[in-house]
Amino acid sequence: MRHSLIFIALNAALAGAAAHADEVDLQPTVQVTASRVAETVDQALADVSVVTRADIEASVARDVLELLRLQAGVDLYRTGGPGQQTSLFLRGANSNQVLVLIDGVRAAAATTGAFAFEQLPLDAVERIEIVRGPRASYWGADALGGVIQIFTRRLDGPRAALGYGSYRDAAGSAGIGHWDGADGYSVQVGARHVGGFAATNPGICAGPDDPYCIYTGADSGLRKTNLTARGAHTLGSQLLSASLYRSQGEIQFDPHGRSSVIEQVAGVNVEGALGADWSHRLALGHSREDLNTPLYSVLYLTRRSSLLWQNEFRLGDGQRLVAGIDLVHDKGETRDIDAGTPRYRDSRDNRALFAGWRATFGALDGEVAARHDHDSLFGGATTGSAALGWRFGERWRAYASFGQGFRSPTMNELFDPGYGGWFAGNPQLAPERSRSTELGVEFTPTAQQQLKANLYSTRVRDLISFTGPQNQAENLAHAALDGAELGYRLDRGDWSAQATYTWQDARNADTDTPLLRRAKHKLSGLLEHRFGERLGAGAEVVYASRRHDVGGVELGAYALLNLRARYALAPAWELRARLENLTDRRYELVRGYDTPGRSAFVEVTWTP
Repeated sequence: MRHSLIFIALNAALAGAAAHADEVDLQPTVQVTASRVAETVDQALADVSVVTRADIEASVARDVLELLRLQAGVDLYRTGGPGQQTSLFLRGANSNQVLVLIDGVRAAAATTGAFAFEQLPLDAVERIEIVRGPRASYWGADALGGVIQIFTRRLDGPRAALGYGSYRDAAGSAGIGHWDGADGYSVQVGARHVGGFAATNPGICAGPDDPYCIYTGADSGLRKTNLTARGAHTLGSQLLSASLYRSQGEIQFDPHGRSSVIEQVAGVNVEGALGADWSHRLALGHSREDLNTPLYSVLYLTRRSSLLWQNEFRLGDGQRLVAGIDLVHDKGETRDIDAGTPRYRDSRDNRALFAGWRATFGALDGEVAARHDHDSLFGGATTGSAALGWRFGERWRAYASFGQGFRSPTMNELFDPGYGGWFAGNPQLAPERSRSTELGVEFTPTAQQQLKANLYSTRVRDLISFTGPQNQAENLAHAALDGAELGYRLDRGDWSAQATYTWQDARNADTDTPLLRRAKHKLSGLLEHRFGERLGAGAEVVYASRRHDVGGVELGAYALLNLRARYALAPAWELRARLENLTDRRYELVRGYDTPGRSAFVEVTWTP
């Protein structure tokens, strides 16, 4: 009943707004890459949302948790404050079941399979694409819950920013760029230092005699620097481009604990037309992650190299064919720092062929895709997908899709010897596999507003879990991920509004118990207003229902109110401010770990 009331309320708001908004044809300009080629959002046969650079600047958010928690289907959790481990669930899928790309290059660590979102500086991001649902037939392994693609910033001219806020949070960045069409360059450097607060609380202890309890009450801080660079040059019909992202930081997690992290992603591309109806992209990528934690005497090292040759053929009559070869080489190592020897050191190769056909026939859009991956460790994995879209009327669109996905076992799951045999890896592991179906409906009465609804169902088998007498990694578990999402946006004069509602039921299909840290109900809202040419202000509301966590603990529901504002001091100068958790709500995203209370951040930017 509650879900029906929310749907009715959103429709009533939509109808009221439609009665007053100007009738303007929708002209979508935001390009997305859900199917590996650029297309507008309204063409994608998938649930896609884009966080633009303008959205990031308007939010005045300091990290990705505050930015993406407004998105439907996204759950984030963090073990403490800024800089602490941040993980993302997409439609109930685990963090290592979501493919993360930076400028088209795989960015997650081969050792853990997860991307360290806490290291991502928003100042260095141009936009973030969120593609919900499996995309393995195009992107391969790990795109089980979806794909998050991060594009680094492209500056055109000089800029600088300097800010300070609660918890001794100081940040700054500076850069310069120049572009003449597709040719140009952009370079930016940045740094952030956060004094932090006590990340843990006594709830982290299993009891008063817990020998593994790490509660100390000491502040957990962060120091990090980052560099992003892009460049491109036209060579005849081809465009040569390159990009580099590097983040290096130190995270404190108790009085004596430090983790040093290096993340680096680089890519070189050659792309352009090879004929009247044939274009291609040849891409070489490399990524690395170094995670050093001396307190636990462990060093994780990841190196990944990739080579992609992708081709797009225009077949006429609204048809296209995308096909390519995708090669990836991973190296992973876990080293015992005290002994100076590797716990394991190994590598893997993956070779893949993929193809996708897209066609438009009047009001119908269709897409089919298939991919075969061959992994040197577990063998082959073939995945496919199909989608059909129907535009009925000028403002309505519906689509249905089916897709398969898989996740390759991580290097740690395969080879880590564990601790005295406990929690050891298993070289015989098979990939996790999934099947998903989705129904989506979009209503766009004007360019100023849109309502969309999605239903999805995913079944995952061969989930890797640590079981048996010594908790060794095995393919045993099953998961059922079902959900519904509603989204609404309105732009009317000086006012803009967005709202999302997510219902999800993510369960262990073997025990019929909820998966950890997934809220069954999630609401978000954003309301902004422009006061003339110089001032803009807005309010964010986020609600999440109760969630289960380890040890049978149920985390309480919470609601947050955040405020944000921007004021143009002069043509080149802008003052930005953000006030988070206005009501000073105490809540936990992870059992035993505190979250920021009422806090503020102020920033001055210069962009001549």
